[in-house]
Amino acid sequence: MKAGKAQSGAFAVEKTIRAGKAKLVILEETASEATKARYEQLCASHGVPLLMTETVGRAIGKTSRIVMAVTDESFRSMIEHATCSTDGKRG
Repeated sequence: MKAGKAQSGAFAVEKTIRAGKAKLVILEETASEATKARYEQLCASHGVPLLMTETVGRAIGKTSRIVMAVTDESFRSMIEHATCSTDGKRG
């Protein structure tokens, strides 16, 4: 991503998680069960929150992408706050 606050695509995301730079991973709900299991395990083992959403690629302008990693703490906080607000979990 241009601002350097996120990475998208399977290889870049996995590399970012393993390097300890991922603050949040966002995975599209339409991902296969194997892909979901892989990211659930990878995120859990590295202590990275995993957020499931309807559209990742469209939101970042790359429709073929189903996963992204946020590398900036402020950006992570903003996304989680917005997501919780729309879910009705927080006000």
